[in-house]
Amino acid sequence: MIIDAVRSQGDVPPEICDRITAETNIVRDLKLDSIAVMDFIMELETRFKTVVPLDAIADVQTVGDLATILTRNQATAHETRNSQTDVQV
Repeated sequence: MIIDAVRSQGDVPPEICDRITAETNIVRDLKLDSIAVMDFIMELETRFKTVVPLDAIADVQTVGDLATILTRNQATAHETRNSQTDVQV
């Protein structure tokens, strides 16, 4: 789950982690700077065994946006690898 990855990041206070939804804004609500966002995305790529293209990152504003991109990229990878891990908020 994405929330677990946010918690393990350590940059987000626990009280904010408890309120994360698909509508949570990654920069504004989680208060992650650009470097922390990239670290977070790289952790998710590793966790979910996928890659988020750099051009897609510009479209990511919310946790839900990120879950959508991760799921879409996993589905594409699944077609070629035939293995998938569910991405959840």
